[in-house]
Amino acid sequence: MAFELLSEPIRRYVKDKRWESLRPIQAAAIEKIMKSDSNVILASRTASGKTEAAFLPILSKISARSKSVQVLYISPLIALINDQFVRVEDLCSYLDIKVTKWHGEANRTAKEHLIKEPNGVVLITPESLEAMLVNKPQNVSILFNDLKYIVIDEIHSFIGTDRGIQLKSILHRIQKSAKVTPAIVGLSATLGDFEEAKRMTGRPETTVVLRDRTAKSMVTSFRYFESGVNQLSLELLKDLYKETYNSKVLVFPNSRGRAEEVAVKLKRIAEKVNGHTSYYSHHSSVDRELREWIEHFAKTNTYHPFVISCTSTLELGIDIGSVEKVVQIDATHSIASLIQRVGRSGRKDGQASSLLLYATGKWSLLQSLACWELYKQEFIEPPFVALKPFDLFAHQLLAVVKQYSGLPISILKTELEQNFAFKDITSEEFDDILSHLIETDMLEQLGKEVIIGLEGERIVNSRDFYSVFATEIHFKVLHDGKSIGDLPSSSPIMIEDNILLAAKIWKVVDIDVRSRKIFVKPTNDGKPPIFGGEPGNTHPLVRQKMLELLMTSSIHPELDEQCRAILDDMRQVFKDIPIESLEDDRPLFVGENSYKFYTFQGSKIFDTLKFILSAAGLEFRHQDTSASIEIDKEQGFEWSAPKLLAVFHDLDQHLAFRIDTNPAILSFAKWAILLPKDKQIELLKSRRYDFDGALKFINSVRWMYANTDDVDIANFALDA
Repeated sequence: MAFELLSEPIRRYVKDKRWESLRPIQAAAIEKIMKSDSNVILASRTASGKTEAAFLPILSKISARSKSVQVLYISPLIALINDQFVRVEDLCSYLDIKVTKWHGEANRTAKEHLIKEPNGVVLITPESLEAMLVNKPQNVSILFNDLKYIVIDEIHSFIGTDRGIQLKSILHRIQKSAKVTPAIVGLSATLGDFEEAKRMTGRPETTVVLRDRTAKSMVTSFRYFESGVNQLSLELLKDLYKETYNSKVLVFPNSRGRAEEVAVKLKRIAEKVNGHTSYYSHHSSVDRELREWIEHFAKTNTYHPFVISCTSTLELGIDIGSVEKVVQIDATHSIASLIQRVGRSGRKDGQASSLLLYATGKWSLLQSLACWELYKQEFIEPPFVALKPFDLFAHQLLAVVKQYSGLPISILKTELEQNFAFKDITSEEFDDILSHLIETDMLEQLGKEVIIGLEGERIVNSRDFYSVFATEIHFKVLHDGKSIGDLPSSSPIMIEDNILLAAKIWKVVDIDVRSRKIFVKPTNDGKPPIFGGEPGNTHPLVRQKMLELLMTSSIHPELDEQCRAILDDMRQVFKDIPIESLEDDRPLFVGENSYKFYTFQGSKIFDTLKFILSAAGLEFRHQDTSASIEIDKEQGFEWSAPKLLAVFHDLDQHLAFRIDTNPAILSFAKWAILLPKDKQIELLKSRRYDFDGALKFINSVRWMYANTDDVDIANFALDA
């Protein structure tokens, strides 16, 4: 029995908590971790006890008397560290093992004490690990000289991202510096690629996946209220109030601005009908102390209803208590995100999860339904993994040189070649990037060694160097000297503007550009501020499912009457299109003056098609929500024309021109600035666009339409 394998103090902890039994993932993890030193990936739904599944056996195996940190817990969010700290500290108290938070907002004295007496468990972010390696590399060997375990929470949030590549590199650097090979345990509720999760450990061949398929009961309903781009309809807000006024609810709009709109307007409705006042907004621009207060309130509040309008800040595994209902406004960008959000409700045993989804436009409704159908089929988007992340390679090359205060080029090359994060980057590519870094004074060559150059010093000595995700300049928003939050510099705010922030309405009374401060006072009317951010990346299978839903007469009991009517109307529009293959056939609508092509392609291929059309000199209109392109007939457009395919022959020139005329095209890659032009072009090809997928689409697509008499078939390469 798994329970008997645990140490006596840990068994006592379980008994004191009065658990009736171990959950499936916990029993499986205890058996595997207690009996082997394998790397383990624990994949189980939200609120299934994954944290305890990892720590119960790990704490049973480690030594409280070791002069080294025994467990390194790595989290994507500081808020998640603060949340997990309480749970892990409670567990460790049974073993007299200390737990230390280590991040930019953590207690400095606790960190200093840990360096003097290394021990126990450390909770940390990748960025704080990077800062330690770069600035205090001696601390790595002091703290981790006998490190036994590395726990990576929400491991899916790292896979296929720049942070994930950085984390893989950091794991290699820690193990090499401290001369240890700890077992790695990854935790996730939304893994779409188990093999890639295993590769995150650096030793996939010794990594096992434990997956709990226990289903969670769901109560789901869809509603439709047409709304404008700038604000939600009053009817939607009234309905949302009725559905949430006496419950504990998380509302997930898809932007910070809309999150503020929901919180403020629901609070206004509540004031008019004498409802409760617990309406809050929670996102990265709300002041940290206020966010933490909201989390604490939700977690400790037992009886009172509340509504928190939030973004992905509450999507990951932060435990905020007994949420009864989750509301999603418009389609999530991914099924993985939908799974995380749904899992915020019904966390107690025997309690169903509850999802209420509002669509504000017909294509959003269709995408929401497609995501829901794929969710029920247990599909999760596999991550895109960059094989040659040149930008992260250049960043880590600088980090390693800084870490060792200079290195012989031969040793530096060996160090990077052995780093499993960059196993596909060749020796020649290393030489090219190194030469460019020397030419641009990022590095300085002294004989056969390199040190950080003058320009490189400016970069590596900045706090901004520790992170690999782009961070926009923000203005602090203040009222009576107290911080409310911050706004991105791109938000066009002016004096006398009214804004929504922290679920309240404010009037801007002054702006201090030099100190980056915005001074506000309370007011009674406002508009949501404009927040930046990249649009989500919709997977091709989601769009293909949308086409399938249009082409079938399937019945969906989750839809209310209005949703069913909207879906029926959309099906009527497409009903005469003879789609035979969901992979190759696509609808074409012929207007009096234009052709409208519905590609039903994922975001990446659709963006690539737009790039190709633009590079070919064609004028067109596009709609991202429907992945459609409209072209005037007078252009005589042909999908397979030499003019279109010729773009592929001069692709590098087109991409170089785009970089020169619009540098923001590389905004997805923060450290692309370190690279020579040819490597920047390669980044665009692999990360922002999918030219192979677009070419395959162009060559295989069959444009289907209702009236063949109106169209010259040859013009559209229907037989291509």
